Amino acid sequence: MIVSSLCLSEVTNAPAAAVRETAARALGEAEAIEIWIARWLRVRRKDLMARYECDPRQLYAIWWGEKFPTSREKAEAAFRARHPGLVDRVSFGYRRIPRGPAAEPEEQLSLFE
Repeated sequence: MIVSSLCLSEVTNAPAAAVRETAARALGEAEAIEIWIARWLRVRRKDLMARYECDPRQLYAIWWGEKFPTSREKAEAAFRARHPGLVDRVSFGYRRIPRGPAAEPEEQLSLFE
């Protein structure tokens, strides 16, 4: 039980302040809105984790709507106000690249008959 009496910083040979800094911090709704906007501006996940000092699981919880489910709609309104020139080039869906059924011209189907 010697380990239980030691501070975590003594076990890892790191200062206690450094151990506290590595812990993921909680994100608020305002930050969730900024994370959505950054996603639509194609900011890398690694850069978002460094900017908000958070765990990638927190980012995905926001993007999947588990945390702050209304933040996506608020972020879309804020994005349209801040970046009106980019609205027509951004997909506001959950996926980065919209994936749907590709519309095939009917003329090409006749080539296989």
